[in-house]
Amino acid sequence: MKVKITRNAAKKLLEELNKEENKEMNVRVFITHSHGDHAHYGMDLDKQKDGDELVATDKDISVLVDASEPLLDGIKIDYLYSTQEEGFVITNPSKGNHGDH
Repeated sequence: MKVKITRNAAKKLLEELNKEENKEMNVRVFITHSHGDHAHYGMDLDKQKDGDELVATDKDISVLVDASEPLLDGIKIDYLYSTQEEGFVITNPSKGNHGDH
């Protein structure tokens, strides 16, 4: 499994992970729903469970994913700043998913 985290997303994620109450937690990315050949993703902080793969990234943040779900392989976590709305965006460019539609 591969996971990419952008610089903006890493900064925001580290703010949360470095809080005392989150010291034992990891970032988890999951599928909220899928249709056809792509999925929509959600994210939370969680502890590792059976069936999880803990994927290391180049931003020193490990991400929990369901190892049996191929649509999680190749995800990209970004954080967008916008005048209208800011927040995390998760896509999977390796599977042709470049954003919500």
